[in-house]
Amino acid sequence: MKQRFITSVIALSLLATMPVWGQTQVIKRPETKQNAKPAKAVSRWKWNDGYIEGLAKVQDKNDKWGFIDKTGKLVIPCQWKRAWSFSEGLARVMDDNNKWGFIDKTGKLVMACQWKEINSFSEGIAGVEDESGKHGFVDNTGKIVAPCIYDGVGYFHEGLAWVGTHGKGVGFIDKTGELVIPQEWSKSEGFSEGLALMDGWSNGGFIDKTGKVVIPKTWEKAGSFHEGLASVQDKEERWGFIDKTGTLVIPHKWKNGYVLLAAPFFRDSLASVKDDNGKWGFIDKTGVVVIPCKWKWAGDFINGLAEVRDESGKSHKINKQGEIVK
Repeated sequence: MKQRFITSVIALSLLATMPVWGQTQVIKRPETKQNAKPAKAVSRWKWNDGYIEGLAKVQDKNDKWGFIDKTGKLVIPCQWKRAWSFSEGLARVMDDNNKWGFIDKTGKLVMACQWKEINSFSEGIAGVEDESGKHGFVDNTGKIVAPCIYDGVGYFHEGLAWVGTHGKGVGFIDKTGELVIPQEWSKSEGFSEGLALMDGWSNGGFIDKTGKVVIPKTWEKAGSFHEGLASVQDKEERWGFIDKTGTLVIPHKWKNGYVLLAAPFFRDSLASVKDDNGKWGFIDKTGVVVIPCKWKWAGDFINGLAEVRDESGKSHKINKQGEIVK
């Protein structure tokens, strides 16, 4: 089942129509195959997903969704038309009227199914869309934090979330709903490590939480900061990394593709990169290749392990020495 949610990247202009909802996955959401532990296969279900926060969503023969625990016991009945995994103790569910709400881990509906679309909770707040197509935010009690007056909204990260309006642009609100950074940008990916990557109609770069540009744009494309470094792409579509002063500390060398989530970033002190031969490996924060580029594909390290695929397409788990352990 494909996720439909509030897109994390927004482009606004006086002339162009802005996409608000998308089919891609949000940056750094908890529901990923790499982070999720596979649910025990049970033939009873048409579909069962990975465990998130101790529960896995399942689909029965009537196409209804519920949740099982790690013993395989159905703990939340299959009564929902659609459902998403738990985030911060709540899961979004759709009723037969195509309205979205939230349930807790007992299956209790804690927020009535009343929204055209909703997002998962982040920092206790979730984005919602009303019947008019406008967007706002609610907290985990259902209280309106910011009214549905925007054409698009993002997730809260580090206390701030971007909001966008046709003809104005993108800015940021705080958890009281107050606009604290003016809507004068065309696109944002939200705050990470105190800085947010912004695009403007004539400028761009990284801003701090006062809205000040602290690293002016000198690149073609970029990713957010992770572990003190951000990836940047030059005109030859090669990736390098800058530090928080804007200094290029790892030269433009790597050919990672640029689609959503494809900008390289550091995790567990290593970043997966692709060389000119199309092979993947890992570099450290000095730019040294510490795991040779020999894989057909490589994911990110999580808790000391990373998923890689060999030429046959078979998946393996490797450690930081590049040794296959699973």
